[in-house]
Amino acid sequence: MKYSVLLTSLAGSASATIYYAGVAEAGGEFGVSSDTVGTGLPGTFGVDYQFIDEAAIDVHVDQNHLNLFRIAFLLERMCPVATGLGSTFNETHFDYYKDAVDYITITKGAYAILDPHNYMRYNDPSSQPTSGSVIGNTSDSSAATTAQFGEFWGELAGRFADNEKVIFEIMNEPHDMATDLVLQNNQAAIDAIRAAGATNLILMPGNNWTGGHSWAEGSDPNSAKLQNFTDPLNNTAIDVHEYLDSDYSGTHSECVNDPTTKLDDLTSWLEEYNLKAFITEFGGLNNSGCDDMLTGFVNYMADNDVYIGWTAWSAGPLWGSRSPCCTTTQSFGSFEPNSTANDGSPGLYDTLWLPVIQPLVPEQLQWSGAASVDGGDLTDYPGSGNGSPTSTSTSTYPTSTSTISSSPSGYPTTTSSSAQGWNSTTTSSTQSTTSSAGSSPTSTSTTTDSSSSYPTTTSTTASSATTSSTTQGGDSTTSSPTQTTTSTRSKCTSSYPTHNPWHKHHYRPRPHRLD
Repeated sequence: MKYSVLLTSLAGSASATIYYAGVAEAGGEFGVSSDTVGTGLPGTFGVDYQFIDEAAIDVHVDQNHLNLFRIAFLLERMCPVATGLGSTFNETHFDYYKDAVDYITITKGAYAILDPHNYMRYNDPSSQPTSGSVIGNTSDSSAATTAQFGEFWGELAGRFADNEKVIFEIMNEPHDMATDLVLQNNQAAIDAIRAAGATNLILMPGNNWTGGHSWAEGSDPNSAKLQNFTDPLNNTAIDVHEYLDSDYSGTHSECVNDPTTKLDDLTSWLEEYNLKAFITEFGGLNNSGCDDMLTGFVNYMADNDVYIGWTAWSAGPLWGSRSPCCTTTQSFGSFEPNSTANDGSPGLYDTLWLPVIQPLVPEQLQWSGAASVDGGDLTDYPGSGNGSPTSTSTSTYPTSTSTISSSPSGYPTTTSSSAQGWNSTTTSSTQSTTSSAGSSPTSTSTTTDSSSSYPTTTSTTASSATTSSTTQGGDSTTSSPTQTTTSTRSKCTSSYPTHNPWHKHHYRPRPHRLD
């Protein structure tokens, strides 16, 4: 494992074109992978799935000065299959999600991307990314309709319309469907969001896993159709993912596809249609080839003003030693602060994030005002006591932590073991409220793991309480697409090794159980 610090090619990386920089938070979509449809729905919060760990967010904001977090969730948990996709929510689940969003945006003063991690599918996430019916597929009687998708977004947007730091990502990685249908579903979401009175920034995906390298490729390319969306507020950016390995899947350790050349067609398309983009997923491993290419990639985004924000894949409270991407058989940890590899050595946070990506985070980002395709005022991190964001940390993040977030109260102490044979854990959580003026509830969470790889840790956290003028897109299309099952690449295959189902986010195992 490599520990050297990359010191070259960092000058000028904090360009004024990047307003938002941060990390994706995986975990809200975990806990459903199974041969049995319906497993993990809704699941147990803090056991099967979890959105964030507040102590980790504290580190990323207070120490690393990140201002953007992408928080994944499952449509089937937010909108139970029994009632269908639409405006009827599981309110308990929504409250857990809102707690995470509010902690990031209100308590910490950063921005949050709402990420329905469903691949433009709904009703069966048991074998993501391929299971479930394609939303809007009229040839599938079990599929949710485009109108239902709009109803869902109208409801969700209305609930966050008064939070200008919330960004709406329409969908994670649509694939193997007609690009016309991707556009129609996108348009339904945009229309519903604006009808709900929400002026928030929207991120709109493309087809074919929304890959930047293939934007203009194939017989049904994004570049031929996606510019035809309309947003009356002109506050929609393009959502792009880009991995650097041989097939752009993020399932190999070597970085060989340089995005500084592979994104030329996308960059030209964005310039032609006066559009902006976020790269909300990219990643690599801790080796010299990936170090150099990741550095070049982040600087490429900073040097091209069509790119205004990015989130690296991935942090999250449930990864343990397993890696979110870019390794086949080994586990090197994640971008969760102080994660460890499976041999107990420092994980990707220490060996890749801190030496390679952290120096590329612009010193000035947008810390106030509404998220927008035009960005906002760029300032240094304001810090605690200088307005938002505020710091609630009293100490550095605990080493080798595997804690449960303090959002829910009253969790009983339980013990369980994973069906996949992962280590069992025992977790207890208590919550108390102080009586001092202006104080907020303080929670303490302790996790004890039977494996020596996950030492006992304890953490305490406290909770406190524009419209763009850019012309975008063109006329929307009204054609009724037929369903297709072709793609310019195969991002996932059934041959993925079952002994290590963790390294890429497109394979959704049950996470290491914390309770």
